[in-house]
Amino acid sequence: MTLRWGNPPVWLGLGVLAGGLLVAVPAHASAGHADPVTPVVLGLAVVLAAAKVAGDLSVRVGQPPVLGELCVGVLLGNLHLLGVPWLEFVKQSETLDILARIGVIVLLFEVGLESTVRDMLRVGWSSLLVAVLGVVTPFALGWGASSLLLPGRSVYVHAFIGATLTATSVGITARVLKDLGRAQTRTARVILGAAVIDDILGLVILAVVSGAIAAAAVGGSASVLGVTSTVGKAMVFLFGSLALGVALSPRLFRFTSRMRGGGAQLITALVFCFVLAYLSAFIGLAPIVGAYAAGLILEPVHFRPFVERGEQQLEELISPIATFLVPVFFVLMGMNVDLSAFTRAPVIGLAALLTAAAILGKQACSLGAVGSGVDRLSIGLGMVPRGEVGLIFANVGLHLSLGGERIIDEGIFSAVVMMVIVTTVVTPPALGWSLRRGERLRAAAEEEQEVAEEDGALLSGQPLIPRPRTD
Repeated sequence: MTLRWGNPPVWLGLGVLAGGLLVAVPAHASAGHADPVTPVVLGLAVVLAAAKVAGDLSVRVGQPPVLGELCVGVLLGNLHLLGVPWLEFVKQSETLDILARIGVIVLLFEVGLESTVRDMLRVGWSSLLVAVLGVVTPFALGWGASSLLLPGRSVYVHAFIGATLTATSVGITARVLKDLGRAQTRTARVILGAAVIDDILGLVILAVVSGAIAAAAVGGSASVLGVTSTVGKAMVFLFGSLALGVALSPRLFRFTSRMRGGGAQLITALVFCFVLAYLSAFIGLAPIVGAYAAGLILEPVHFRPFVERGEQQLEELISPIATFLVPVFFVLMGMNVDLSAFTRAPVIGLAALLTAAAILGKQACSLGAVGSGVDRLSIGLGMVPRGEVGLIFANVGLHLSLGGERIIDEGIFSAVVMMVIVTTVVTPPALGWSLRRGERLRAAAEEEQEVAEEDGALLSGQPLIPRPRTD
């Protein structure tokens, strides 16, 4: 029997699950448990159930699931303001925090799998110029907004806030382009290529800023040599891992394809991802840099021996793991938003100014789109959403401190999350409108050109009528 939302068995099952959670959560809050796994499994039940329901509702209103997961996290994390403190144990769980961090690594690995090194080389100068402008301008505007509204904070805070505005959420823009059937256009290729490049540039900026903060925390300073060293390490790691990985990964997968027993493809890919993530952290970069590089390196041709014997593609194998871990990250990030912070005018002002800087900064990048046949307005709008990438950057800032003070406190983090929500919400309808507008303008221009050509052909084909002689 096919179960549908309108069938009584479905609602009965959902009611039983919801009732179980309503009973279990307050019971846990008032009772201790010797088994340390008990609060973890209960927290996972709450987080995953809330993420799925919120993601479904978000898709139903035309928004990406990440927005629903983030919003429900904000709701759950602020129930204590209504006198319901039962879910505070979720925010305080170190195990759930670790699972969320692993989810970030898997997410960046999965995003990297959507592109290849060859794709990076094909995007051309137009995407590179768009990406560079799309990183430099938001970074400068974010720094300026922070300096204006947070004059008492250190330069490291201003730099980190600027860094959170640099990267674009590839997934959200790609989904909009695909849904509208525009994924193969020149404009779409420029947008997606630039989004991939500015993710890498953003990760490099994150590595530089984080490295400077770490050096300052132990009494050092952000010298030109230190910054140059961090940039150098980032570039050497990225290009070195890409070059070495492209050469070694086919041999690695051919070797593991001879192993008996199931799961060799998935385990090999995860080991590859986690090793690069560890090496990235070992040289002072964020682990997500290595995870992203691992995804870029691996290509479908590497998995051909597994596919030829009937196994699934790697993306299909990774998807259930990401489905489990990634929502934990987004819900927990939402739970870290303190809505009471928005009773303070400075936080509201910072959120508004960061949102304006995030949107305007990406519009400037459209100036880098060279050549004919590109819709510059759509390019600027397609680069607006920050989505999961902005949250990842902000999450890194939550765990950095200088002089006993966190770089990103609750107020700043809440302002950044509000910026992420707004840029995520406005992009799908705005980009859809812009693309349809561009199609109408191109259609009108083509029609005018056809009419002009027809008129020219008629004029050129008319016989010359001699004028009457006057003499």
